[in-house]
Amino acid sequence: MPTKIRLQRKGKKGQPFYHIVIADGRAPREGKFIEKIGVYNPLEKPAVIEISFDKALGWLQKGAQPTDTVRAILSYKGVLYKYHLLKGVAKGALTAEQAEVRFQAWLGEKEAKILNKRKEHELSVKDALKKQKEEEIKANEVKAQAIAKKLAKLQEKEAEEAASQAEVPAENAEAPAAEAPAEEAKQE
Repeated sequence: MPTKIRLQRKGKKGQPFYHIVIADGRAPREGKFIEKIGVYNPLEKPAVIEISFDKALGWLQKGAQPTDTVRAILSYKGVLYKYHLLKGVAKGALTAEQAEVRFQAWLGEKEAKILNKRKEHELSVKDALKKQKEEEIKANEVKAQAIAKKLAKLQEKEAEEAASQAEVPAENAEAPAAEAPAEEAKQE
């Protein structure tokens, strides 16, 4: 029975989540599987990969073939490198202690790289947010200036209208006052 190490899709539409499983190569993608050895969530930044290192290594030694995506995941986690070193130990190219030292050195470098990438990602997110806030502040200032200009124009118009309305009633008020004495003279 040819066994495969592959991804089994879970999650809803547009939000994939995968289980890393050992399955018969002839079984359907979401079908029966032999053993679940981990999970993979590509939506997180950085992607979340949780895998049982020893189980994955054991299945590789038994002859299970990973799919391309799972091969990349196993390589990222160091399972394939450990498998490679163990094959070298079996051939007598190096000792188990040398293999373990090499693996631990590789693992330390890999963790440092991952940590640096996370820090760079966090800094880029912070810079993007800072830049976005600055752009929003500039846009708000431009909007505030435009509103201030409109308000100034409206106030000028209102002042002109108030002044013109004040002049018209003053002329109308003088005319009846001038006519009033004439009317009084007629009545006498």
